[in-house]
Amino acid sequence: MSEPLLVIGNGMAAAKLCEELSARALGRHAVAVIGAEPHLAYNRVLLSEVLAGHMSAAEAEMKPASWWRDRGVTLQYGTPVAAIDREQRVAVLADGRRLPYAKLVLATGSHPIRLPLPGMELPGVHTFRDLKDVRALLDAAAVKGTRAVVIGGGLLGLEAAVGLAGAGVETRLVHLMDRLMERQLDVAAAGFLKRAVEAKGVEVLLEAASAAIVGDSRVTGLALKDGRTLPADLVVVACGVIPNADLARAAGLEVKRGAVVDDTLATSDPDIFAIGECAEHRGLAYGLVAPAYEQARVLARRLAGEDARYEGSVVATNLKVSGVPVFSAGDVTGGPGTEDIVLTDRRLGLYRRLIVKDGLLAGAVLFGDTADGLFYLDLITQRTPIAAMRAELAFGRDAVAAAA
Repeated sequence: MSEPLLVIGNGMAAAKLCEELSARALGRHAVAVIGAEPHLAYNRVLLSEVLAGHMSAAEAEMKPASWWRDRGVTLQYGTPVAAIDREQRVAVLADGRRLPYAKLVLATGSHPIRLPLPGMELPGVHTFRDLKDVRALLDAAAVKGTRAVVIGGGLLGLEAAVGLAGAGVETRLVHLMDRLMERQLDVAAAGFLKRAVEAKGVEVLLEAASAAIVGDSRVTGLALKDGRTLPADLVVVACGVIPNADLARAAGLEVKRGAVVDDTLATSDPDIFAIGECAEHRGLAYGLVAPAYEQARVLARRLAGEDARYEGSVVATNLKVSGVPVFSAGDVTGGPGTEDIVLTDRRLGLYRRLIVKDGLLAGAVLFGDTADGLFYLDLITQRTPIAAMRAELAFGRDAVAAAA
């Protein structure tokens, strides 16, 4: 008899878990996936493409309905889980239904951060996190002459700004820090990125602190702390995310920033697991897709009966920001005891910086050509000595192989 496995959350982490589980232990569990959004699981990374009109919402779906059906997964989407009754071992849905479980997985993702600014509740203020947000932005963008201000120069803010500009909206992006994507990129790579984003029609304002969202019955602008007011019919707040651990907290599980998990990805209840952006492992809550996928793989192996363990992820960002490939991994700050190997071609828009410490590759930042990103990530994670390949290292895997 298959034991009931309930997955709460129908996003990228849940889809990956079901994919891995069906490959390893098809039929061992009666899997049901409960999603709050009224859609099949979709790739959030592609939301800016949907916003810019480069693809439809359907094209962003992870798997067609038939894929889930063929693997025996019961999908219940459009009705959120309201509570977890650990004593009765049931999840209580918002419509009152009670679904039993033997094992339960939290894959509830994260909430967008809402800034404590005056005017945040005005009509015309949006976040950029899900398909509903994208539809609201598309409706607003359809009005001729719409002006948008995006707050936040991290990945989400950049994607929203470039998507809006691609949809024909006059767009400004304001960022508190001195460079874009400051957690992932060094000064030089961020400079390349700023030029690329501006070439897409986005005006970028750095070191610009937001003071208040202006307007009476709806948004008319964003006031900055330096006294300027930027006119806007639309303000998008894209300043990052916080783990959605509300259900875990209400169920009495240990929660710090996210639902706390051990190396088996179990929460403080051994029959409840957490993966993806809602989970906190060894003090870290990863807001990235790659660690969520690694966690999904490990948990699938455990649920299939293997003794797999998750020991954390080397934080790597490998993505296309506004169509430009960007990669970073490991320690990108450098500092005492480190050396830099740098390759730059301004005309072609290529940049590569490798950070070396104690004969090992400690970090890598690539802009414009990221084909060697996973090669560098492997050197970092495997702690491979690089002395023998140092002269060729900046030129990538093929150059290293040819010299060897």
